[in-house]
Amino acid sequence: MTRFARGFSYTVQKDAVSPVSADVVFASSRFPRYRIGVNNQIVEVKEDLNTLSTKDLVARENALFLEQQQRLSVRDLASKFEKGLAAAAKLSDQARLKEAASLEKHVILKKLRDSLEALRGRVGGKNNDDVAEAIAIVESLAVQLTQREGELIQEKAEVKKLATFLKQASEEAKKLVDEERAFAKAEIENAKAAVQRVEEALQEHEQMSRAAGKQDLDELMKDVQEARRIKMLHQPSRVMDMEHELRALRNQLVEKSKHSLKLQKELAISKKGGGNLLRLYDIDGTEALGSCLRIYPCSDSAPELSECTIQWFRSTSDDGKKELISGATKSVYAPEPFDVGRVLQADILTDDQTITVSTSGPIDPAAGLGNYVEALVRRHDTEFTALLIQMNGEDHPSQSIHALHIGKMRVKLSKGQTTIAKEYYSNSMQLCGIRGGGNAAAQSVYWQVKAGLSFILAFESERERNAAIMLARRFAFDCNITLAGPDDRTGEGNC
Repeated sequence: MTRFARGFSYTVQKDAVSPVSADVVFASSRFPRYRIGVNNQIVEVKEDLNTLSTKDLVARENALFLEQQQRLSVRDLASKFEKGLAAAAKLSDQARLKEAASLEKHVILKKLRDSLEALRGRVGGKNNDDVAEAIAIVESLAVQLTQREGELIQEKAEVKKLATFLKQASEEAKKLVDEERAFAKAEIENAKAAVQRVEEALQEHEQMSRAAGKQDLDELMKDVQEARRIKMLHQPSRVMDMEHELRALRNQLVEKSKHSLKLQKELAISKKGGGNLLRLYDIDGTEALGSCLRIYPCSDSAPELSECTIQWFRSTSDDGKKELISGATKSVYAPEPFDVGRVLQADILTDDQTITVSTSGPIDPAAGLGNYVEALVRRHDTEFTALLIQMNGEDHPSQSIHALHIGKMRVKLSKGQTTIAKEYYSNSMQLCGIRGGGNAAAQSVYWQVKAGLSFILAFESERERNAAIMLARRFAFDCNITLAGPDDRTGEGNC
């Protein structure tokens, strides 16, 4: 039983056990109580202040319901409202009974007053005064009864208002319960459909897994084994060991190459019958594209190179015909792609004689350079980073970084968004390796755009410099143009 129902039950039980008399049943404990005191005086009994009226109980229960409404579920709230509505109906019935009892009380008091009036006419003296006092008490009781009837009417209105509120709330709660039930039913149906779809998908996936499980497992095992093999091959320690071994092999190869060149030169001198002659000069450096060849004195009696006149030539091993390399008049010369497959010679003119030195064999191509150029040919335009050293024979003050674009139809030199030079391939254009000295000779090129405009550019590496020369000559050849250096003949070595 709820607090509301217990409160109303407590009120009904207390009203049913009224302490006055069996003939006059008062509806509430708030009605004045009387008892016979000393000298037969009627004494009013004080009320119990802790006893609550029906109106206060209704207000308190209503407040409790409003407070619990926020924390109760829809179903519990509907149940509470239904119980409250039943209690309010019961309270309304009790109010009707109390109203009937109040009418009966009025009748009894009227009969009692009439009896006392009749008695007062038949008695006299002191008894007449007692009867008059009793009549006054009865009239006072009638007035109080009328006041109590007013309170009962007000309580009845409050009970009716509460019953209306509870009825409306009960209907709304039932409506909410129905909506929640419908929503829950729809959610359950959706959940069942989703579970069914998942089960079907799992069954299908399980069937497919069983069919392809063995094959996937074999492939996975192969992938794992391959991954383990690659991991073992790419361990940092093995990579470092391989790098050290490769570096040592390169050093040994360079030493062996130098020793082989020395032996080949001695053998060539011996074949010419000049084994006993004193060698004054020789060529030092790797005889391959990307290197730098340098003439050095072999004897203390050799004149200073700065006092001699030097001229480099290229020749084929077949006919031995020499081709002058225009501008190659320094003791240092960096082979370019035209020199691949040819023997390089240098004539050193002293005061009284001309000394010729040459490489022991043809210039070798650079490893992998041909494949690199073939990959660049497939592009429409290739950009190389270059440093501008000279312009029209004068040193460039800033030596700033520029971009050299080599395309299928033209060559362009730019810096940022500014174009320095741009020209289509033509017979007046020249491009070759630099033929002077310096520490960047193997990385530099000479580019004559047209008559009166030329540049000397230094690339990031020997590989980039030779690739740029070969790529430009390849595109120019596709345009029926032979792109070479000053005074160079047609024809290019295999590189």
